[in-house]
Amino acid sequence: MQRYPRNMTGYGATPPAADWPNGAKIAISLVLNYEEGGENCLLHGDAASEAFLSDIPGAAPWPGMRHWNMESIYDYGARAGFWRLHRLFTGRGVPVTIFGVASALARSPEQVAAMQSAGWEIASHGLKWVEHRDMPEEEERAAIAEAIRLHTEVTGAPPRGWYTGRCSANTVRLVAETGQFDWISDTYDDDLPHWMEFGSRDQLILPYTLEANDMRFATAPGWVTGRDFEDYLTDAFDTLYDEGTAGAPKMLSIGLHCRLVGRPGKIAGLMRFLDHAMSHDGVWFATRGQIARHWATHHPHKRFERPSQMDRDAFVARFGGIYEHSPWVAEAAHGLELGPAHDSAVGLAHAMARAFRSGSDDARMQVLRAHPDLAGKLAAAKRLTPESTAEQSSAGLDALTDDERATFQRLNTAYVEKHGFPFIIAVRDNTKDSILAAFHTRIDNDSATEFATACAQVERIGALRLMDMLP
Repeated sequence: MQRYPRNMTGYGATPPAADWPNGAKIAISLVLNYEEGGENCLLHGDAASEAFLSDIPGAAPWPGMRHWNMESIYDYGARAGFWRLHRLFTGRGVPVTIFGVASALARSPEQVAAMQSAGWEIASHGLKWVEHRDMPEEEERAAIAEAIRLHTEVTGAPPRGWYTGRCSANTVRLVAETGQFDWISDTYDDDLPHWMEFGSRDQLILPYTLEANDMRFATAPGWVTGRDFEDYLTDAFDTLYDEGTAGAPKMLSIGLHCRLVGRPGKIAGLMRFLDHAMSHDGVWFATRGQIARHWATHHPHKRFERPSQMDRDAFVARFGGIYEHSPWVAEAAHGLELGPAHDSAVGLAHAMARAFRSGSDDARMQVLRAHPDLAGKLAAAKRLTPESTAEQSSAGLDALTDDERATFQRLNTAYVEKHGFPFIIAVRDNTKDSILAAFHTRIDNDSATEFATACAQVERIGALRLMDMLP
């Protein structure tokens, strides 16, 4: 059984109405990453110096050596950049979420006191600002536990939000399994919060950003001047604000670092952006915790039986009748690479259509022949499947006059004699009159054309049936 875990469907074409407080058109989450003192460094027990997100061009780790210049750049973030940003945000009265590396927070008591005095949310950014991609699962689990312990010791309260950043494929699952977090931000997959299921845990995800992020001052392609950053943030804000005005409010996350945007030539762009955003009505500046509480209240998670997670027997029992008396289609669909994209009516209809199309001509012919005549003898004898009964009833085929019934029976007989299978049409897409019109037109087609047409109609019938069963 092949299963594909990535969810590339999300909310699709119809995202939920965010219903931000006071009818806000956009929610803005300002995130300040506090990593200074938690980066790779021999003083921290690491094997090499830090090389990530600094103003040193082409920086590389120095194995077994301290990198004095790199350390001093991180020191700038704590010594000067943080306080410049602190003055900016407290002066404008905007809330901030800190992504705090636990070991960095432990080395910065004055900054932590300032964060708490300002009422900022302090979420966990892991134990150390290091790469986790090759970290064994048990080691990462232990690091998460130690991050929670140290964060609680340093701040006086356990973290309610989490973002690792340089994460592994296991990170989000391991963090969710602790059951301790209102939100996790180690995804970049949406403009709105969403839920993920990990066993019995329903975990709220607040997607983060690597593009509306000052890290691009230190990466290529990236920002050169503060105005570059300002222009990008302004364009992102204006686009999302217009979407919110049109009735589809979203969330804008902005990622910041003390040692990057905390520099005077860079922070000027952030200042001008804040002036722009704050000049608009209907803008909700919020911590990630506030956004999470709003979403959990207004958009609680609702579980349903997911086709991609069902075993073969349960899957066939549930969906074996979608294609009339032809459970082999469901059996073949279950063997495909199913995933979250197939847990909706549209997605599963696509998988079942693929399975049907992969069948031989003889197998598909048997599916066509399994369909009943429209308003035929089986209907009169009440021997149709419940699905077919409801479908024929929807077009009034269960309430025909004697003349109408005779017409259908005559056409049924002529059609089967010519083509070798019953006339098939997605009744729920039609009326009695349009069905009769299609009957008169299609009966004159050649059988190859009718075979292809009937197969397409079978797929459509299956899709409509699934819409009654799945979101």
